Amino acid sequence: MFNPTREEVRRFFCDTWKKKTDGHILDSMETLASDWMVDHPEYHTLLADPEGALAQDYTPERGETNPFLHLSMHLSISEQILINQPPGIKEVAEKLIKKAGSEHEAQHLMMECLGQVMWEAQREGGQLNPDQYLEALKKLV
Repeated sequence: MFNPTREEVRRFFCDTWKKKTDGHILDSMETLASDWMVDHPEYHTLLADPEGALAQDYTPERGETNPFLHLSMHLSISEQILINQPPGIKEVAEKLIKKAGSEHEAQHLMMECLGQVMWEAQREGGQLNPDQYLEALKKLV
């Protein structure tokens, strides 16, 4: 499994944003990521400043949302839906989009479930439980 460093994640998003704003051709992953970046104009200034992005820390104590974690979760959920992994997530996502009124809002709800199962897996020192994740998502619809 690919496990990028904090710097690699931030560089990916900043480099992708630069390519997008400069009108360069994006690969499929960059296209997916840039679509979410467009939907988050509050991050544009940060994405345009790679060195500032690398230097910034986001901690719960400061009450800040980490924009790179947020975008990474959008990207992860989008990939999960595209490949229907865990099986059934695509159907749940489609129902949730209708209920929430937009893909963006549906993904924000899905992030809560993903964050919870990630936290639990990390706390227990194990792997993310896809069945638990899917069950949490089903409760949203």
